[in-house]
Amino acid sequence: MRSLRRSRRTVSGLALAGLLLGGCSQPATGPASTTGPTGVPDPAPTARPDDGGAKVSEGLEDVLRRTRSGAPRRPSTARQAATQIRVAERVIADPATNAEDLALAGHAQQVAYRTLADRPAWDARVRSLLPRPLRRRAADNVAARRAFRSMHATRDRDLADELPAWRIVEPLPAGRLRRLYRAAERRFGVEWEYLAAIHLVETAFGRIEGTSVAGAQGPMQFIPTTWDIYGAGGDVEDPRDAILAAGRMLRANDFAGDRAGALYRYNNHPAYVRGVTLHAEVMKRHPRSFLGYHAWQVHYLTRHGSIWLPEGYAEKRPVPVRQFLARRG
Repeated sequence: MRSLRRSRRTVSGLALAGLLLGGCSQPATGPASTTGPTGVPDPAPTARPDDGGAKVSEGLEDVLRRTRSGAPRRPSTARQAATQIRVAERVIADPATNAEDLALAGHAQQVAYRTLADRPAWDARVRSLLPRPLRRRAADNVAARRAFRSMHATRDRDLADELPAWRIVEPLPAGRLRRLYRAAERRFGVEWEYLAAIHLVETAFGRIEGTSVAGAQGPMQFIPTTWDIYGAGGDVEDPRDAILAAGRMLRANDFAGDRAGALYRYNNHPAYVRGVTLHAEVMKRHPRSFLGYHAWQVHYLTRHGSIWLPEGYAEKRPVPVRQFLARRG
């Protein structure tokens, strides 16, 4: 298991990238009912689905096809998007799903929602093709993506032509992260789903290690002056210390009485507040959604399209997109 204490690097978060969800920016410098659902079991590492699950695995093979780079294919029609969402959500919701299928389903779910967010003309058709219990969940995920995307450039020519000087690393296991969120929830009264949603948006659960122009650091993206207030002498790069600091900051900003106001102090943009809230509330209604989100990957939005930066990506300086794609083959 990877050590909690990483090398001291600064992290830019997903704001500059239009990545996982479309973005978030660095925390603000100012100061900032707690009952969550029961714990979500970790996916069994070797367990196989029952008869119904076997059909889901077959569906994964057929529906969630990969591109040459290994990423799930982007749906090219509303029907394909609805099918990809339906299959992926069913796999994630099944407690018998093994870890490999869960990872694939989470990434495929992410790609489908990103695609749908860019195609509002598909909304009505996709909604009509989804089973009724899934419609709100899908709509909320798409709305979150659109909220984060609204924080960034809308014209291709204003998007990046280079990929960032980041390292993409394996995140801590979902079960371990959930225990850290729940510990912060008990201490500070901040629902664990909101801490998880912030972690998802800021660094894809700690996958991103890189450099921030604004100097934001660590998996929960604190700038040094804010860390001095809420870090309690801890290590900004340590997930446990960073998650506790986020809970401490949100409590100080009256999360219990004014949740939106506290989130706004974490990142002062109303679209950020909306996106984080949507993802957190999805997890509150459907706890296993956390496991799907945990599988979401880093996608960097450029003028050449959305580029998947898989775990193992490591660049010491920005690299032109065309050069990266040619090197990857």
